[in-house]
Amino acid sequence: MTNDILEKMTIIFNLVTHFGVHHMRCFKNIAHLIRTRRMNHPKGYSQSELSHLLGYKNGQFISNVERALCNIPLKMLRKVSEVLDIPSEELKGAILKDQEETLNNYLYNLKTVKKEKTVEAEPHFAATGTDGI
Repeated sequence: MTNDILEKMTIIFNLVTHFGVHHMRCFKNIAHLIRTRRMNHPKGYSQSELSHLLGYKNGQFISNVERALCNIPLKMLRKVSEVLDIPSEELKGAILKDQEETLNNYLYNLKTVKKEKTVEAEPHFAATGTDGI
C-alpha cells in the first residue's frame, strides 16, 4: 500500500474510533418518541407487533429504533404516524432535532479533533511544488 492510502485509512480509523459511528449520528429524539408512544398506546403494542404492522418480519427493527441505533425510513413515516397516533408535526420535529444534533456532531466535533491534532483532516501533499496530481 502506498503512504497516501495508509494515511487516508488512518484518518478514517481515527475518526471512527475517536467518535464511533454511533456517536456521530443522532436518533435519540425519534427513539424516545417511538418508545413512549408505543408503550403508552391504548393497544399496548409490543416491539414485535409494531414491527409486523409496519411490514417487518420481527421486532428487531423497532428495537433498533428505540435503542437509537437507526431512524425510521422516510417511506414508513406516514404509517408510523397512523399506527401510533403521532401527529405528523411531532414526528417531523423529533427527526429534525436528531438531524440538527447529527449535523452539529459532524461540524463541531470534527473541528475539535482537528484542533487537538488527533487527526489531520486536510490532505497532505509532498513538498514537490505540485498540487499532488
